[in-house]
Amino acid sequence: MITGIRPLLRGSTYSGALFAYCGAAASLLLLPLAALPVLAWPSVPAGAQFALTLLVWAVLIGVIGLARTTRRVLIACARRMLKVPLPDPVAVRRPRPADSPDSPDSAPGGDRWRTPVWLLLHVTLGWVGAPASFLLLAAALFLPGGWAGAEAGVSVDGWSLRPEHGWQSWVAAPCCLVLAAVVCLAVTKVLRWLAPRLLGPSAAERLALAAERERQLAERNRLAHELHDSIGHTLTATTIQAAVAGEVLSADPGAARAAMRSIEESTRAALEDLDYVLGVLREEHEEREEEAAAGTAPTRTLADLPELLDRVRYAGAVVEPELSGEWERIQGTLSRAAYRILQEGLTNALRHGADGHPIEVRVVAAPDALQLSVVNRTGTSTGTGVGTGTAPRRAFPTSGHGLPGLAERVRLLHGEIEVGPAGPQHWRLAVRLPVRSSA
Repeated sequence: MITGIRPLLRGSTYSGALFAYCGAAASLLLLPLAALPVLAWPSVPAGAQFALTLLVWAVLIGVIGLARTTRRVLIACARRMLKVPLPDPVAVRRPRPADSPDSPDSAPGGDRWRTPVWLLLHVTLGWVGAPASFLLLAAALFLPGGWAGAEAGVSVDGWSLRPEHGWQSWVAAPCCLVLAAVVCLAVTKVLRWLAPRLLGPSAAERLALAAERERQLAERNRLAHELHDSIGHTLTATTIQAAVAGEVLSADPGAARAAMRSIEESTRAALEDLDYVLGVLREEHEEREEEAAAGTAPTRTLADLPELLDRVRYAGAVVEPELSGEWERIQGTLSRAAYRILQEGLTNALRHGADGHPIEVRVVAAPDALQLSVVNRTGTSTGTGVGTGTAPRRAFPTSGHGLPGLAERVRLLHGEIEVGPAGPQHWRLAVRLPVRSSA
């Protein structure tokens, strides 16, 4: 029994009923306009005048529901007063002829009727529920003892109950109060049932929402790759450079100063990348897209490869590059992806490679493909003395996302990737990217 009474005690029950009653009251503003046709034809019978007024009134209410602003306001009010979780409406592109401009704010024609139908049902429920609940409240107030000298009463199937009936009036009053609450509950429940079906996202809007979520996820994954590739590489190189500077500070101040200058340059570039990524994460998408279109967004390409190799050398590593072909002329997505792939390979070599052994970097630009490889010594001893003095560098924490991110980049460019041991003491990253996919 308590479970059945509980909905009558919730504030949301009465806020939902108030939502319906306010809709009915607002519709009165359109009633004078609906009565204009009747005033133009006074000879029409009274019944026809009433029907014509109702028809014009309903049409005007439906026309108001066609406005996009009306739908947004109704959704916001339904969320607040009905406590129904409804997403904001999204722009749905409707297919149009090739010679017509696309209209992203127009929903497919089959979905536009839902808001007018909601508005008509909303107003109808308000006009049904408001008089019933108000009359029941009035009866609950005036029935007991003939308050305020009222002559009110309740009649059902010939049986009447009036204030002078004594105790019967006192029994009927709380019953009327409960019935008024039940009317409010019924109106609210109907509106809550209708709201997801008429104000909720349509099939086209759900597809648009899914596409938007997919776009946001892809953007976040891209930013995660950017952070991992650029910031991760810079922090790795900077940590090693700082250690080198500390070791040679007394013996070779010149080398220490060079390492500190490299740290300054690396961190400045990393700050540019970080500022860009954080700006996008703050949802400044439009401003950042304009910057990217203007060429101000930080992008690294194969043209920046010599600078990357210099930073690795400043970190104390020996780099042996082998660059062939017209790799400087490669541009666009392919060039940016190649830079990030080499950056990730060099970062892993700095983190996990052995001190004192060169890192081999190979870039071959052929007419049909771009081949990249990074080979480093792992420092694993074979027991024959060859591994003497090849202890690996200090261990760095890793996220485990670097190689999967590389594999995803290569897959999107229809390339091939091989990662793994190259002999007993070397690790090799090799990537082949078709040049034609950069168009």
